[in-house]
Amino acid sequence: MLDFRLNVFYTVAKRLSFTKAAAELYVTQPAVTKHIQELEHHFGTALFDRRGNQISLTTAGNLLLRHAETIMATYRQLEFDMNALKGQPGGTLRLGASTTVAQYVIPPVLARFHEQSADVSISMLSGNTEQVEQQLLNNDIDLGLVEGRTHHSDIRYTPFVKDELVLVCRADHPLADRDEITLDELRDVPFLLRERGSGSLEVIEHALRGAGVKLTDLTIEMHLGSTESIKSYLSSSRCMAFVSVFAVQDELQAGTLKVVDVQDLIIQRDLYSIQLQGVSEGLADTFMRFARQHYRKS
Repeated sequence: MLDFRLNVFYTVAKRLSFTKAAAELYVTQPAVTKHIQELEHHFGTALFDRRGNQISLTTAGNLLLRHAETIMATYRQLEFDMNALKGQPGGTLRLGASTTVAQYVIPPVLARFHEQSADVSISMLSGNTEQVEQQLLNNDIDLGLVEGRTHHSDIRYTPFVKDELVLVCRADHPLADRDEITLDELRDVPFLLRERGSGSLEVIEHALRGAGVKLTDLTIEMHLGSTESIKSYLSSSRCMAFVSVFAVQDELQAGTLKVVDVQDLIIQRDLYSIQLQGVSEGLADTFMRFARQHYRKS
């Protein structure tokens, strides 16, 4: 029902690439070019500046993009409302999730939700918390699921499940047989940490500061860009790391990693769903009610 030419323009404008838009829309690049030319002829103005292989939006292109985002949001709401009349969730849901949530927390929910609501089309982007927030602000996603919050005034943050960050090491680590280590001992352990911008790193830094320990007090061996890379590194080193308990369930059951408690230190956090302020209820809210119910039962 949505004007396909407008969808083509929106995709090109967001990707700033005719080639990427063609691949995303499953059409040829000449077809994308033809649709853009038809829109430019219709409005009597150029929508893109073309300089070699680079394109950028003109003033008219930026204006059309703002209207296109409004039209597409209205269309997604219309789809949801019409399906809700039939008592059957349907429509398109664009998710963004920070790395830990995307890999370990939300996939079981997505699988269960799809079993119940097969008519809902879901896509998911991932990145660190800052990147997911930016995706939301750019209207690339309808709903974000993140590990931290930056209190951005345009974003509404709602807790949806509790998480704990636990100190882990490989099973034959010299400290693996200890039930607990002290904060002083923690300072001397070679450490792996996530990259700046990671919600996990922000939570770890805040908790340690509350216990009188700064990140600079730790023996930091390396910053790595994902929990998977941290777990892989741990298996071949004498390092330790704080990771989400969601992320190490398989390794703990298999006995390849071990949790070691730290005296007087518990790192817990809320994982948040994020939406733009003022957005009316729709498919994103339906999905989040399902996700909360899933974790209350588990």
